[in-house]
Amino acid sequence: MKLSYYIKDSRLELDPKVLGLLAELGAAGFDVSPVRTASDVQDDTEMLLSFGGDGTYLSAAALAVELDLPVLGVNFGRLGFLSENKPEDVTPALLSKDYYVEKRGMLSADGWCKADGPQLALNEICVLRQGAAMLGIDVEINSRPLPTYWADGLLVATSSGSTAYSLSAGGPICLPAARVLIVAPVAPHNLNVRPLVVPDTADIRISFRSRDGQINLNIDNRPYSITADSVISVHAVPEALKRVVLGGSNFIEALRARLLWGGDVRNMNQ
Repeated sequence: MKLSYYIKDSRLELDPKVLGLLAELGAAGFDVSPVRTASDVQDDTEMLLSFGGDGTYLSAAALAVELDLPVLGVNFGRLGFLSENKPEDVTPALLSKDYYVEKRGMLSADGWCKADGPQLALNEICVLRQGAAMLGIDVEINSRPLPTYWADGLLVATSSGSTAYSLSAGGPICLPAARVLIVAPVAPHNLNVRPLVVPDTADIRISFRSRDGQINLNIDNRPYSITADSVISVHAVPEALKRVVLGGSNFIEALRARLLWGGDVRNMNQ
C-alpha cells in the first residue's frame, strides 16, 4: 500500500515519534513518502496521512480533496478532534484494515474574490473586524434577512467545526454526521442574538456595515483581507472530504477525554 504523509510544522520532521512511526510503517511493508504539494504525490498513492494537530489536518484536508484521496489524522498536536489517532495505533489498524472511510461535508465561500473562485473549508468560514470599530454583519438565509449582527465578527461552521472556533464563540456541539451549519457571532454587542443552527441545504449570504475599509476573512486556517463592500456567498458541499476513521474511534469518548465533558465527581464511575 502506497502512502503519503503531510507535515506542516517542520520541527516535527525529526521528532522521534514521527521517525518511529515512519520506520514502523516501512517495516510493515508500506511505501511511505512525504508531500508538500499535490505535485509531490506519487502515482497509485492510496491514502494521505496528516502528522500534527488539527491545524495541520485542515491543510492536509485541502490537499486530500484536491487529490481525491482519503486522509488519516495522526495526532502529534494537542486536542486533536480531527487529527485524533495516536501514532502507535496507526500501523496495526492499517495492517489489519481496521478502518473505514467516512465522508465529511465542507463549506464553499464565493463572491469575495472573483479571481480565486470558491474556497473550501472543513471547519469554518469566519469574518472579523480589522480595525477598532465594531462590525455590522448582515446575513441572509435563503434570501431571508436576519437582524444585523453587531459584533467583532461572525462565523459559519460545519458540524465538524462545532468543536473548533464555534465552540469558543458559544456554538453548540454537533455530532459530525449531523447535516447542519452553525451561524454564530463572535463577541456580539447585541446580546439578544444567539448562534443559529440551519440545515446544510441553506444558502447563506454575508455583507457588511463597517467604518473600516478592510475586513479579515479566515477560511479554515487561510487568512485573507477583503474590502468592506464584499458580499460572501456560503453553502455546504456535502461529502466533499474522505476521512479515514480507525475502528476504535468514538466521538463521544473524544469529547469526554479532550474537553473533560461531564467532568463531575458524580460521573466518575460512569
